[in-house]
Amino acid sequence: MTRPVLTSEPRPQPAGRIVGIPHQTIPNSGSAAAPTACRADVDAGRWPDVARLPSAAPARTALARHFVGRALDRLALTGPATGVRSSAVGPRLTLHDPDAFHRRIGRHGLIGFGESYMAGEWDSDDLAGALTVLAAHTDDLVPARLRRLRGLWVSARPTADRNTRTGARDNIQRHYDLSNDLFAAFLDPTLSYSSAVFTAFPARSESLASAQHRKIDRLLDLAGVGEGTRLLEIGTGWGELALRAAARGARVTTLTLSVEQAALARERIAAAGLADRVDVQLRDYRDIEGRYDAVISVEMIEAVGAEYWPAYFTALRRALAPGGRIALQAITMGHRQMLHTAATHTFISKYVFPGGLIPSREAIAEHSAAAGLHTAADDGFGEHYAETLRLWREQFVANRAAVTGLGFDPVFRRMWEFYLAYSEAGFRSRYLDVRQLLLTEGTPR
Repeated sequence: MTRPVLTSEPRPQPAGRIVGIPHQTIPNSGSAAAPTACRADVDAGRWPDVARLPSAAPARTALARHFVGRALDRLALTGPATGVRSSAVGPRLTLHDPDAFHRRIGRHGLIGFGESYMAGEWDSDDLAGALTVLAAHTDDLVPARLRRLRGLWVSARPTADRNTRTGARDNIQRHYDLSNDLFAAFLDPTLSYSSAVFTAFPARSESLASAQHRKIDRLLDLAGVGEGTRLLEIGTGWGELALRAAARGARVTTLTLSVEQAALARERIAAAGLADRVDVQLRDYRDIEGRYDAVISVEMIEAVGAEYWPAYFTALRRALAPGGRIALQAITMGHRQMLHTAATHTFISKYVFPGGLIPSREAIAEHSAAAGLHTAADDGFGEHYAETLRLWREQFVANRAAVTGLGFDPVFRRMWEFYLAYSEAGFRSRYLDVRQLLLTEGTPR
């Protein structure tokens, strides 16, 4: 795997804006304290909380240095400040700017940890491996007596990120409308942006595209999609599931809020000669019209937000014709972890998926049952997502020059690599899972 050369030296910034998000900056964390330093190698207009170090808070910084340092030592993640590889086995962290690293964590917890990586203040010879070790010990990193004080370094989710009809459209566009070419730089040719299903690990003997088709076919089979099926898809992506469903003889209505995705999906569907079988609509799931024999939604619930899960499952139920079937693919986390995450502004909600929240299995069961739906099948395959993310991350790093050519600066590239590695670590540590579920009307007999 090709890895970027990372140093603490200033890095050149490409000219121009980030493709797909003109005049947009990532909002700051809302800290009232004035920053005391600014990194000259980071665009402060585009990345305000990465460019500006939080103001010095000696007590918090000292706590972070003590407890984080102890945790890194205990987990054998401590690396030499010089960046020289030691003889120790396993992933290592190298701190290029220890003071900034601890100051950010002391002020903003895990958001600060991610922003420090974006700023180039620390690095790892195995980013996903190091994050996996940390994810596997997430409950041990901070002593129990200090967890009660987590409000000192976490903040609530911004109300502006709520998934109202307007908010949901804005949130989706902030991620999926970055650039179709960006996603093409790390996804396989099917442009599937969800977990594949492999025959073996590591995935050396088959293509990612083949594994993605296996995932899609399992969902189509689960929903009973065949000749003449009226299928509703909530969350179009770039159209691959709709294409395979139409090739089976189904008539597909597929919904998205992403203008970029809708345009490319329509192009791909027309090129396949299936435009008469697939209707791509820019429509919110709350505005579904008609009844369908089958409904499929792939990793869409994570973008809905807990506040709107009742509306989501009610919409699924309302769209279902008598005797119909709903197939969902959903990322899940433990229920206790979900409750903590729901109340917290996280690195992912700030920089990657604003307004999103990964549900627990309990939350899915509760809200689907309240809508009159019964879970008839539930299959987990989290290790497949870890492998999918590994392949995406390796492709993204290998195509770093192409991403730069699209106008994305070094901070964005580090953010995106961190996001992919962070997600991979979640599945490798079993903190996260991904599941395919079959929902039907009514209650179990």
